Formats: sequence, C-alpha cells, structure tokens
Amino acid sequence: MDDKQNMAELLFPHITKTPADYETEYPERKLADGAKVTRFAPSPTGFLHMGSLFAALIGRRTASDSDGVFYLRIEDTDKKREVKNGVSQLVEGLKAFNIDIDEGMVSETESRGAYGPYIQSKRTPIYQSYVKELVKKGLAYPCFMTEDEISIIREKQEHEKKLPGIYGEYAKYRNISYGEAKRRIEAGEEYVVRLHSPGREENRVSFDDSIKGRIEMPENILDVVLLKKDGTPTYHFAHAVDDHLMRTTDVIRGDEWISSAPIHLQLFEVLGFKAPRYAHIAPLQKEDGETGGKRKLSKRKDPEAAVEYYKKAGYPAEAVIEYLLTIANSNYEEWRLANPEAEQSEFEFSLSKMSKAGALFDLAKLNDVSKNYICRLSAEEVYDLAAEWAKEYNEKLYACLTDDEEYAKAVFSIERGNEKPRKDIAKWEDVENYVAYFYEELWDGKLDFADSPSRDDMIEIIETYKERYNENDSAEDWFPHLREMAVELGYAKAPKVYKKNPEEYKGHVGDVAGVIRAAVTGRRNTPDLYEIMQTLGVDEVMRRLNRAVAYLAGDEK
Repeated sequence: MDDKQNMAELLFPHITKTPADYETEYPERKLADGAKVTRFAPSPTGFLHMGSLFAALIGRRTASDSDGVFYLRIEDTDKKREVKNGVSQLVEGLKAFNIDIDEGMVSETESRGAYGPYIQSKRTPIYQSYVKELVKKGLAYPCFMTEDEISIIREKQEHEKKLPGIYGEYAKYRNISYGEAKRRIEAGEEYVVRLHSPGREENRVSFDDSIKGRIEMPENILDVVLLKKDGTPTYHFAHAVDDHLMRTTDVIRGDEWISSAPIHLQLFEVLGFKAPRYAHIAPLQKEDGETGGKRKLSKRKDPEAAVEYYKKAGYPAEAVIEYLLTIANSNYEEWRLANPEAEQSEFEFSLSKMSKAGALFDLAKLNDVSKNYICRLSAEEVYDLAAEWAKEYNEKLYACLTDDEEYAKAVFSIERGNEKPRKDIAKWEDVENYVAYFYEELWDGKLDFADSPSRDDMIEIIETYKERYNENDSAEDWFPHLREMAVELGYAKAPKVYKKNPEEYKGHVGDVAGVIRAAVTGRRNTPDLYEIMQTLGVDEVMRRLNRAVAYLAGDEK
C-alpha cells in the first residue's frame, strides 16, 4: 500500500464497506422520466418555522406534480441544537398541515423507505466510508490544528483583509505524511478530516437555480472540514452523501445556503456524484411596523413565525396551505377564482414562478383566505373541526359544543349555505366569541345597545315585540311583521324613507331590529336574527327580552 492508502487505513481501520458497496445498496430509483425526488431535511430543534413548512410544501408539490418522491430526512449533525422529541414534533407538524411524506422518519425512532437510515446520526459509517475513499485519492487529510492556531490565522486574515478560512498557505497539514499523522494519532492528538480542495482562486463556478436562474460565484478554495473530531460529519459533507445515495434530484432550501453552493458543488465533483438541481427559496417577509419596510419573518420577534402558532389558533390546515400556495405562485389566486371548487393538487405549480426576492407573509390575507375556506364548509364540517380543535385547546367550548351536538350544528347552520355566506370565523379560536351568546357558560351577558332610540323607546319596542313575536312565523313573514310593528310605533319602514323626512320619525325599522338584536344577543352585529331566535327557542328569547327590559329600566345592573 502507498502512503495515501496507509493513511486511509490509519484513520478508518474499522471501515470495511466501500462506496461501491453503498452504491449497490442504494441503487438509482426506478421512476418515470422527469420524476423528481425532493426532501425536507430539518434539524430536530423542536421548532418548525413557517418558512420551513413553506419549503416542505414546495418540496411536496414538486415531487407530487412529477410523480416523484418526497422524503423526510433529519439532519442532526449539530447535537447542541437538538431537543427531546424534536423529530416527533417535526413529524407531527407536517401531519397537522397535511404534508405527507413518501419516505423517511414517521416518528421519533421509526421510518419507512428503502434508502435509510433517514437520520444522519445513524449514518456515520457511510460518511466515513466516503471520506476514507477521498483520503485514498489524496482529496482529504487529517488536520491537527488547535482552536488557538485557527483563531490566530483568522485574526491575521482579517487584518490582511484576506478570505477567512483554512486553505493554501494556511492549510498547515494539507501535505502531512503518513508517518507524522501516525505519530500524532498514537500520541493522542485530536484531529478533524478536511477536504483537500482542488479549487483555484481565479476560477468561477456557475449553476442554474430553478428559482433564481443562472448563478455564478467564485470557486471554493477552502479546505472545509468533512469529519469533526468525534468522527461525525459536518452538514456540508453529510448532505452531499445523503442527497446522492437517496437519489435526490432537486434540493429545495432557503437562500441562506447560496453562499455554500460552491462548497457543495465541489463536494459532489470530488466524490464523483452528479449534482442535484438547486432551488433556493427567499425567506418569507413581513411588513415592519417600526420602519415601514420589510424584514424576514423572525423566530425571535414574530410569534406567527412558529407553525405551532397556527395550530393553537386553529387555522384549518387546508386554509394555511391555500394561503402558502398564493404566495408561492402569483398566478394561484387567478386560478382559484376560475376554479373555486377544484382541489389544490390540480393547480400546476412552478418553481420558476416563485418570488426571487421573498414573498410577503400577511396574516390579514391569511385570515381572508381562511374565512373563505371556512364559509364554504357545511355546518357538520364546521362542528367536527371546531370540536376537534376545542378538545385540545378550549375545554369550556368543547363541553358546550358536545353537550348538545344537534343544537351546536344548528348554531353553525345559521346563514350557512347561502349564496353569500357570512365570513365571521377565520380560525377555530374565533368560534367561542362567535357562538358565545348561544351558551350561558360562554356569554358574559353584556347588552350593547346603540345610543338611540332612547331607553324608554327601547323598552316600548321590546315590550311590544314580546306581544307580537310568533315563533311560527316563516323567514319570509318575520321581517314584514317587524316592519309593521315599527311603523305603528312611529318608525320609518325603511332607512331611505327616514332619510327623506327624518323629523317625521323616531328612526327606521333597522333601529327597531337593532334593539331586538341587542336584547337577544347583546350585540349590534350578528348573523340573521330570525335564524338566531329560531335556534334559541321561544322560551329563551322571551327570557332574554324580559332581562333586557329590566336592564334598560335600571332594575338590573
């Protein structure tokens, strides 16, 4: 054996499987032409950022639209960032928003698929096998530099305004002999394994990004670390080996990784791999209330950056995905208007139509999208989804909804199914306020009457209505009867009549209806009052009307 082979055996005496063995173990996938293999590869930090969910959605759609494969790989090379149950939190986060995986981790310890393990900490022998091969070829070497030595070099480079890092003249152990390496290792010195970069400072590297187009950058010249002192890989190296062996065709990731692309492309080259296509997503933006400009959606500053925020608030998964698709492709909204009943999967998604600068994430727009989604659901669907959410996040609401399921569904049926349904609910946490006056356990009992008519006139309206109210009136008859009563009490039969001669009337029929509405619900604005009273029942309506009279007369505080 020559010195390079001796060096490889010195560093990796325990590694017996070769890259060729792994190439056989993980063969090319048998997929149709054009099928894309994508992945979501987060760290198990326990925090799923909305930007990460966005990237996962893009990966899922890219694979699905091409009849390809989307898998979940856990990149846990940085153990300092790992949290307990971090993997299961990621898995559940994806499930909660209906982003299904074809392969990869399905729980904290379980996975499915033939290209695993799908967690990097279980793949160390694989990485070491490929590094061993690089050492044999003189493309990697052990580096015994201490942190102090590296710090001194970094300070010198900063002072001389040179590229920071270990390369060229700073790569002290680049040409270390087998004998010296053996002596140092036997003496117990710690070392990392670095790439012997073939890059040259004057060279450029370019690649076609599926989102940003053609990108050209300086070639990598750094002898980057491949294996850390404990023998585990760096992110750079692990991702190159994993994406190759898992036969990833398209790497969709945040554009903070663009600066690392020359390193990654060089690693694919020295390893003899075909590089995947890259698609770098710009970070989600939000309007900054302080500066008036835009900034990244921040984990530290913005609670809405966390996917957990949307689960706790009760945004329907379909609505969140619908909104993310609107900011992923600008033509999605136009498509949705033309195809209101179509499944999201029918939309032809395109990476090339994604924003190069970063989409604006707008909670108000999400609320609109979510209201549009919820208003199209049936009362049964609203009940089921609201109750499911409340079971976990709102015990009092859950008890009310499940105590009388038919009553709750009747509440949700009000103005549902109309040509123009109301859009009061954007998320399930809105339901308590929406249904509160239907339940004594939820309603605070406050009565929000308008400033006019006068209190005496309000009492007169309510007392008269108590005599006239007929629970058997049809929806068509109810309002004409109310209008007749209003005219008898001195109110105009319509707002436009009142506006012509306001001095002739106490108000108009809308004012009369408003008094009844506030007396029954405590509010000035509600869904259809007739349907509300039909749902409450005549006894409850009368009880509330009597209570309102007592309140207006000053007998009840």
